Amino acid sequence: MLGFETSDDAAVYRMSDDTAVLLTVDFFTPIVDDPYDFGRITAANALSDIYAMGGKPLTAMNLLAFPCSLGSEVVGEVLRGGAEKVAEAGAVIIGGHTIDDKEPKYGLSVMGTVHPDKVLYNQGAQVGDTLILTKPLGTGIWGTALKRELHDDKHPPARAAIEMMATLNKQAAEALEPVIEGVCACTDITGFGFAGHLHEMMAASKLAATISLDALPLLEGVWELAAAGVTPGKTSELIDWAGGFMTFDETIAEKDSAVWQTIVCDPQTSGGLLLSMSKDAAVRYLELCPTAAQVGSVCEGSAGQVQFV
Repeated sequence: MLGFETSDDAAVYRMSDDTAVLLTVDFFTPIVDDPYDFGRITAANALSDIYAMGGKPLTAMNLLAFPCSLGSEVVGEVLRGGAEKVAEAGAVIIGGHTIDDKEPKYGLSVMGTVHPDKVLYNQGAQVGDTLILTKPLGTGIWGTALKRELHDDKHPPARAAIEMMATLNKQAAEALEPVIEGVCACTDITGFGFAGHLHEMMAASKLAATISLDALPLLEGVWELAAAGVTPGKTSELIDWAGGFMTFDETIAEKDSAVWQTIVCDPQTSGGLLLSMSKDAAVRYLELCPTAAQVGSVCEGSAGQVQFV
């Protein structure tokens, strides 16, 4: 039913009239020092693609590349963290593959199911839709702060960022069920940042979006870190790319605009769901999902354009 065409979050394969299979894979290098936290975050990130397509995860397979010199205890903690998140999602780990590698890497190949008529795509947004974001932004910035040892992982704002990354999008996805008829498009916010993934949704829908900067939820400390230049290396590449579709209202001060560019192009790990839904559905959904925030709206305009006001 779906492959590479629209930059969606998972492949979709119809098995029968009432069952479609969702297939996805994701892995990366450590973004935190603690191996248990690394396992939890990586698993939550991989599972998120299933939720973003409207499905429920069923099985997962480990992908593990680690230097043998790290020892079994470290590897065991990574796998324990991943296994706990998979279990929390109601799925099971059924195997995997490991290799000896100089640079540690961990991830999951995940399979889930969804009714063929209830698949959520990143295309289909409608003019007048409300845009909803279910997690705050800033995980890439906080990850960089930890790597530079500007804070340790016990610092409360840093700890909050870690726990947010380790939080499944399960509850946000389950809250969609009562309003599913009003959901027009969905994706999750990961490596292309908020601006990049919103652009993909708008480009696929052949529409544009307006975002209120005051409405964007941010992790504590993110603005100050971004203003101080604490950003991942990939951010500058994303800002250059986004220059073709991202604009800021002229009333926003140039200095503030530069910081905001950094934040909305911050590559996220295990970010929230980004939803385009009817106004009525949005009102109900915000009651069902307290972590969600209304951040903007869909409008007519050049396909994929995003304006921040």
